Amino acid sequence: MSDDPTQVREFFGARAARWDSRFPDDGPVYAAAVADIGLRAGDAVLDAGCGTGRALPALRAAVGPAGMVIGADLTPEMLAEAVRAGRDGAATLLLTDVARLPLRDGALDAVFGAGLISHLAAPAEDLRELARVVRPGGRLALFHPIGRAALAARHGRRITDGDLRAEPNLRPLLAGSGWELGSYTDEDDRYLAVAVRRTE
Repeated sequence: MSDDPTQVREFFGARAARWDSRFPDDGPVYAAAVADIGLRAGDAVLDAGCGTGRALPALRAAVGPAGMVIGADLTPEMLAEAVRAGRDGAATLLLTDVARLPLRDGALDAVFGAGLISHLAAPAEDLRELARVVRPGGRLALFHPIGRAALAARHGRRITDGDLRAEPNLRPLLAGSGWELGSYTDEDDRYLAVAVRRTE
């Protein structure tokens, strides 16, 4: 699908009410991914493109009551579904584009992005914006509940050489945007790339 913000908003807005029912079994894989990114009690974390907020309870559990969890999405209908599901109790929800975050430099310890990178209008610039709001040594986790091959098969497509999520493409993209790719997993039942904010 398109990475134009207006079209992304329209795509997800039209599907928001049915989103969680389409993927009812994803909760445990979200929780497992959050567990693997090394959050600590008291950390500040952003769920970038949080959608209906499926990661928010796990993020809250990881950082505890003293931590800060922010869920940001540009689709009002998705955030409304997060509220309807009661997930706003785990986080502060922001209606905003992750390309222009209303956060100060270095405010966060980590960013979690489920299915995010495929929908960024300007990937290098948008990843740079995420780097801006994360302290040096902080982390970025790019996640999807299924791997690239399984996702392509679900949509009746093949993986292309230009897929930004492929390690040979992702590593230099991150490096040019203030991140260093640390770990990379692309299996049928999980995609998780974790990068560290470089000290510059």
